[in-house]
Amino acid sequence: MISRIDLRGDALPEGPALRDLLPRADFDVAAALDKVRPICEAVHHRGDAALIDFAEKFDGVKLDQVRVPAEALDKALKELDPAVRAALEESIRRARLVHREQRRTTHTTQVVPGGSVTEKWVPVDRVGLYAPGGRSVYPSSVIMNVVPAQEAGVESIALASPAQAEFGGLPHPTILAACALLGVDEVYAAGGATAVAMFAYGTESCPPADMVTGPGNIWVAAAKRYFTGKIGIDAEAGPTEIAVLADSTADPVHVASDLISQAEHDPLAAAVLVTDSVELADAVEKELEPQIAATKHIEDRIVPALKGRQSAIVLVDGIDEGLRVVDAYGAEHLEIQTAEAAAVADRVRNAGAIFIGPWAPVSLGDYAAGSNHVLPTGGCACHSSGLSVQSFLRGVHIVDYTRDALAEVAHHVVTLAEAEDLPAHGAAIKARFGWKVPEGK
Repeated sequence: MISRIDLRGDALPEGPALRDLLPRADFDVAAALDKVRPICEAVHHRGDAALIDFAEKFDGVKLDQVRVPAEALDKALKELDPAVRAALEESIRRARLVHREQRRTTHTTQVVPGGSVTEKWVPVDRVGLYAPGGRSVYPSSVIMNVVPAQEAGVESIALASPAQAEFGGLPHPTILAACALLGVDEVYAAGGATAVAMFAYGTESCPPADMVTGPGNIWVAAAKRYFTGKIGIDAEAGPTEIAVLADSTADPVHVASDLISQAEHDPLAAAVLVTDSVELADAVEKELEPQIAATKHIEDRIVPALKGRQSAIVLVDGIDEGLRVVDAYGAEHLEIQTAEAAAVADRVRNAGAIFIGPWAPVSLGDYAAGSNHVLPTGGCACHSSGLSVQSFLRGVHIVDYTRDALAEVAHHVVTLAEAEDLPAHGAAIKARFGWKVPEGK
């Protein structure tokens, strides 16, 4: 069901050599780029007409319009199952608590008397958010995108999700209801690369956005790469992944269920157990079979995900070695199920989000921990963070110097300008002092 990689005995290699030993899904964004380019350019040149044609081609629906009518949002919320509404409302409440604390405030540093630098934080003007709608429906992704954007102060928020034939060409009604709960009334039936292109270029019905965020498949990731530099993006999200660092104290029932929980997303989803306990590895393998048999999405998602090259049980000599492995792997989601789990988690450097102990499974973070589930994948956690309020903010430096404060440092500025062979830079200083540079300090 799941392969094993035995890294015991010999000293673990460093850096890329260790990463090369670890399981990872094939996710060739560069190859997908060639296929999304004509799609994006069709949206550029034909606007809504291209979006309607692609919805018929890819989603099997003939749209009259791309923008979702306000009455459809109202209807979706009115008809939403009360239990689902209560769960969404609680997820929103917890996410707001966490993300509100991420707000940054203006700060001024007095560099010298009369010379200061102030950093203020300005939200982007308009964002396009994406909520997937392929194999599953993700109202939780609506929350994870919208809440930080709102808490950052973004004034114009639009959301796109694929058209669904089952619902008359509208996005899934639970997506629409989540938008209504959050007060987002600009929603479009557009999916994949077409949605990203719509936000990047703008169309007759959708003004262009400054930034696009949200998880998606390889076509979404490729479209984001295509538009990098034209618009801001959060990340090129790849298939979801979980790594569990566990020792003999872990419950194999918990570990197996958590591996399966991520495998049910996609046949390319990664499930990795890193452990120094052969007994736990054996018990987890034994536990997988009955748990898989009792759930859904077995043959189309879970089994191929667990059997794929991206999933494995990795055996190590001890927790120290296990930490080196999970840091090299840089998991989107990392669970620590060991003795002294909090202390072990404190030593982790590379992970999108860390879940401590048996009572903080990844599923909690997906929905109701208050944390954000839009996280770096494919090892990008070694240099990137998950979606947050900061994702939607720009830091702007405001430099304020008096004449005396400039005079004090003028000679240093001129010296450095001349050292870089940029005499006009120095001349801009000299001109302010009658072309005679003050001696300064």
